[in-house]
Amino acid sequence: MKILSVFGTRPEALKMAPLVLEMAKHPAIDSKVCVTAQHRELLDQVLTPFNIVPDYDLNIMSHGQSLADVTTRVLQGLAPILEEAKPDMLLVHGDTSTTFVASLAAFYAKISVGHVEAGLRSYDKYRPYPEEVNRKLTTAIADLYFAPTEGSRDNLIKENISPDLISVTGNTIIDILAHTTKENYHFEEPSLNNLDFSKRIIILTAHRMENRGKPMEAICRAALRLVQDNPDVQLVWPVHPGKAVTEPANAILGGQERVLLIPPLGVFDLHNLMHRAYLMLTDSGGIQEEAPSFNLPTVVLREVTERPEGLHAGTMVLAGVDENNIYNEATRLLTDTAAHAKMAAASNPYGDGKASQRIIESILRWERPC
Repeated sequence: MKILSVFGTRPEALKMAPLVLEMAKHPAIDSKVCVTAQHRELLDQVLTPFNIVPDYDLNIMSHGQSLADVTTRVLQGLAPILEEAKPDMLLVHGDTSTTFVASLAAFYAKISVGHVEAGLRSYDKYRPYPEEVNRKLTTAIADLYFAPTEGSRDNLIKENISPDLISVTGNTIIDILAHTTKENYHFEEPSLNNLDFSKRIIILTAHRMENRGKPMEAICRAALRLVQDNPDVQLVWPVHPGKAVTEPANAILGGQERVLLIPPLGVFDLHNLMHRAYLMLTDSGGIQEEAPSFNLPTVVLREVTERPEGLHAGTMVLAGVDENNIYNEATRLLTDTAAHAKMAAASNPYGDGKASQRIIESILRWERPC
């Protein structure tokens, strides 16, 4: 069975890597990879350590690219590849522009689509933007749905997707942790090897489009207050390279004592830092799923989340992007040891590390249309 996996960003690559590696070992699958390189450097941070060499590389990233730029380049670039590769199924992941446009290109070529991490919903089309609409449009096109949780499956069924087409698999990001986390790890980012791990490490990641501007400034101010008010805290922020993030980060946090602003981390560095951290502040979707496996309490810097399972399980708390709310939620977890311990001990609702195997089994059971 010929499978073409298409992805373009670092988070997609992280979650598709274990599936790509598992498919490569399977005798019943002819697996190929196409990357759009929607985010070139961040994508390569995943491809290189996992020795994933794309069969096709659109390399579309350009300086200051718009959503329309990404959409048109992926659509035009994929058409000849699909004509050449003629896959039985195209696999996409999650909710990026690459995900939606690759699905659309497959539809135009009458190629079936399998959607990994299907069924997530915030029910607010601008939060996250453009991801909420991307995943709903992908749902409309897809033929097989790999839902990470029962809640995601229920969302799809509410939208009249046949239960027979949905498999609850867990999230593939949990599969990758076995490959990345090591004791006595030596970081590739030199500054991390000099961290004082006797202090409580707070990791901050923030990059979402809807959080740029005043929300990003509020996040930075809250982070600064946390460091100033807690002498035993060290803040580490792998800063997204876009100006909308780097400028407020440097203006508010740059040069501050016990604040380390560094370039984006590779997956091995990030996971091993999370393994040693005390608290996570993030607007990322994937980190909401990863952090519980590290017993890492998480403050989510978003107004809504399409991953409510973590809220229900108690692995994270939703703080929004108000400076005082962020500060108060984080301070509670820094000062209330019982609250921190309870969140750290909550079980991960996002999977058991076997999602890739379940996806492959579902694909091989699939009856291809004539």
